[in-house]
Amino acid sequence: MRLTSFDKNGRPALGFRVGDEIVDLEAADTGLPRNLLGFLQAGPDAFDRAATVAAKAGRALRTPFEKLKFHPPITNAGKIVCLGLNYADHATEGGHAKPTYPSLFMRSRTSLVAHKEPIVRPRCSEQLDYEAELVAIVGRKARHVAEKDALSVIAGYSIFNEGSIREYQRKTSQWTAGKNFDSTGGFGPEFVTADELPPGAEGLRIQSRLNGTVMQDANTSMMLFDVRETVALLTEFMTLEPGDVLVMGTPAGVGHARKPPVWMKAGDVCEIEIEQVGVLRNPIVDEAA
Repeated sequence: MRLTSFDKNGRPALGFRVGDEIVDLEAADTGLPRNLLGFLQAGPDAFDRAATVAAKAGRALRTPFEKLKFHPPITNAGKIVCLGLNYADHATEGGHAKPTYPSLFMRSRTSLVAHKEPIVRPRCSEQLDYEAELVAIVGRKARHVAEKDALSVIAGYSIFNEGSIREYQRKTSQWTAGKNFDSTGGFGPEFVTADELPPGAEGLRIQSRLNGTVMQDANTSMMLFDVRETVALLTEFMTLEPGDVLVMGTPAGVGHARKPPVWMKAGDVCEIEIEQVGVLRNPIVDEAA
């Protein structure tokens, strides 16, 4: 199943995808959780009930997907954990050795941007880069999880465009500044439950396109640390909780590695597509003066 967070009278509401339409779950059944985190905390019964409710929903409760104003799939995640250098060819193009342990960093909720909403290039830098990434979303509390059991922790998947301000990323040995500018992380448009995809979302084509030109073109099977191993490694030292977001790294082809570099600028449109998951689309604007 596919759930999406859309705007309803200035606040996020949750919808269930039926074909090319979204069923307003709140209007269809007031007893259902109001957001994705609530569904994840409630467990499988809530998802089953939502599917039943959506199947019976009349025309008045349905809106065409493309007419919606979106919010990120989850806006109240406890943790947003990101992997850097998780594709060997991307590590190489950036001058890094192939890692033997994932490069981990955190991202803030204020950096998130919904599908079709603008990614903002800040006033202080023109070096706004794109990064196509798979997202895995945690469905249950987990600590010390064996790799063989790790996929049971993941409830579903989504798409991320990890807009990065490269010169700020390189100001220190830690990447926090360059990865956390407000409104630079495209996220969405949908949460796709794990049962709709191959185990671990492996073997899926992943692309970025800038103004229609393909910039990155790879496959999720090329990740150095796949979803299984990532969950196992993370739960060695932290407790994962429902709603935590794992952003799984980007393949080669990013703008800073091109000669000359290619930066996203006002007026551009960047699309990230992952096979069977969907397309995330964001226009680019300059930060207001």
